[in-house]
Amino acid sequence: MFRCLIVAAAIALSAGHALANGHGGGGGAAPPPKVEPTAAPAKVVITKQGPKLVDLKGMTLYYYERDTSGSSSTCNGKCAESWVPLAATADARATGDFTVINREDGSKMWAYRYRPLYTSPADKEPGDVNGTATTLQWRVARPAE
Repeated sequence: MFRCLIVAAAIALSAGHALANGHGGGGGAAPPPKVEPTAAPAKVVITKQGPKLVDLKGMTLYYYERDTSGSSSTCNGKCAESWVPLAATADARATGDFTVINREDGSKMWAYRYRPLYTSPADKEPGDVNGTATTLQWRVARPAE
């Protein structure tokens, strides 16, 4: 009987030692944190005029032809009052064709294929396209552009 106790104690100590070294116990490194995929800031809708990009509220998105650097917006100050930049959070990360660019005022905004995206205050309802200004070089953002 005494021998059985000694053998049982030896097994228990061996198992405890193995568990403490990370072999099936809680002594190992924590699993890596799950990386949440960044959600796209816009979606494509199909209209009579073809596909277009809209923000998550359904408002039409536009781009400015003078925004050509791919890394900044030329629409600042008064321009940004008339054409509202599609704001990105400070920790936003690029996803798919969408990138994040820094604005002159230090805020961040979304761009599609490196073209900054804006909404127009002239659009009152989802689906409106009142912001197109051909003479001012503003265009509806489309997924093929």
